Amino acid sequence: MVAERNAAANTEAAYRRDLLHFQAFLVKRASGLAAADGDAVRAYLAQLATSGLAPGTAARRLSAIRQFYRFLVGEGRRTDDPTAAIDGPKLGRALPKLLSEAEVGRLIEGANRLPGAEGVRLVAMAELLYATGLRVSELVSLPLAAVERDPRVLLVRGKGNKERLVPLSEPARDALAAYLGRRQEFLAGPADRKAPSPWLFPSRGASGHLTRVRVAQLLKQLAAEAGIAPHRVSPHVLRHAFASHLLDHGADLRSLQQMLGHADISTTQVYTHVAGERRQALVRDHHPLAATRRPPRKGPAG
Repeated sequence: MVAERNAAANTEAAYRRDLLHFQAFLVKRASGLAAADGDAVRAYLAQLATSGLAPGTAARRLSAIRQFYRFLVGEGRRTDDPTAAIDGPKLGRALPKLLSEAEVGRLIEGANRLPGAEGVRLVAMAELLYATGLRVSELVSLPLAAVERDPRVLLVRGKGNKERLVPLSEPARDALAAYLGRRQEFLAGPADRKAPSPWLFPSRGASGHLTRVRVAQLLKQLAAEAGIAPHRVSPHVLRHAFASHLLDHGADLRSLQQMLGHADISTTQVYTHVAGERRQALVRDHHPLAATRRPPRKGPAG
């Protein structure tokens, strides 16, 4: 996956975890990963179902197993694929969790009220996530060079090592400029000789930059301060807000696909369902002629 498909480290780690989980199940059946048959795969899926695992997670694990056995067949290590006749769990369409434009505004206002360099950094991260729709992994791994070329656009290296340019809104540019003036406060070393760092959001951790987990923690803390349930807020929810709010204001799907870095436009199309459902709810709840709000018809005076 890494050598031939240029898979990201997080993708490789997720597939590894799924295969190790399946392998642990096979050990209990006195079987091995390379020799497992279709019955073993079905028994594994049945166990996942009875354990209450979400269908989407079970489907992801089956995908990892399926690709592993296809690889073995392609390499001549097996003559058959034990997953070939197995159907995945039935999945409903999971619509993205959303925040309203007003709620995003409250988050950013809350970040602006936080003191010191950490508040300035949090404003920059929230504005960037909402203005660009970045994945959190893309945000934390942004190099400083990505924002030094042209302040109007952000150069992003996404999945599959593909680069894309995303325009920056004026509030995002202002927040980024304010943060860059305080960025040296997050660098390691004494004040008079700060250690250089290639990352836009440096950290003293092993990776050298902020982690995805830390960004998620900061946003949940911010949500609580802004009076929004923390479980409703995450970096990915801000990505969803970026996409759905752009569609609400007339953006076309193809442009949205390019800004989000989706390889397939069908992935982007889920936001049209979200926008459609929201418009239906607006009509149902607020239109003066909506059936739920229509006053009862009076009969003739007797």
